[in-house]
Amino acid sequence: MRIFLAGATGVIGSRLLPLLVGAGHEVAGLTRSPSKAAAVRATGAAAVVRDVYDADGLTTAVVDFAPDLVVHQLTDLPDDAARLAASGEANSRIRTEGTANLLAAAAAAGARRFVAQSIAWSPPAGRGDAIAIHESSVLAAGGVVLRYGQFYGPATYYESSPPAHPRIHVDSAATRTLDLLEAPTRIWVVVDPE
Repeated sequence: MRIFLAGATGVIGSRLLPLLVGAGHEVAGLTRSPSKAAAVRATGAAAVVRDVYDADGLTTAVVDFAPDLVVHQLTDLPDDAARLAASGEANSRIRTEGTANLLAAAAAAGARRFVAQSIAWSPPAGRGDAIAIHESSVLAAGGVVLRYGQFYGPATYYESSPPAHPRIHVDSAATRTLDLLEAPTRIWVVVDPE
């Protein structure tokens, strides 16, 4: 299958990318950072350097790759958990405007599948509307929503000890995502058992 992975260098995307390539898929990995393109290529995927807010450039890139499936793993979160509250607006924007641009690009490319990440816990005050818009847009397009628990493990906010439920080890989240690429349209909760 031809898969366009948006957010290929993020916490989940960087784990999912080699799994997709290893499973025999032809993959294009989207990153907005030119300095991260080499890491995408090192997995055997094609690197696409574009900003999700450049709707025309994004659409051209997705149409050129002609994917069967678009996987949305984009977030705009800081590396430092202490800055999470300050980054809320940026992450809400990626869930609304970014998702709309990616859905439009997938439609223009004739992609038959769309899978998008979301969260399995109650969002902070003022962030629920963006998540609701994001999820309903994906479902309305016939896509699949994966509600992940809080990630723990290497390169997450919880490297040394897991957070409260709902949670999932980031490597398990990537593996379970691979298993849900052709899941029926609906919301899937991807968490560790309690």
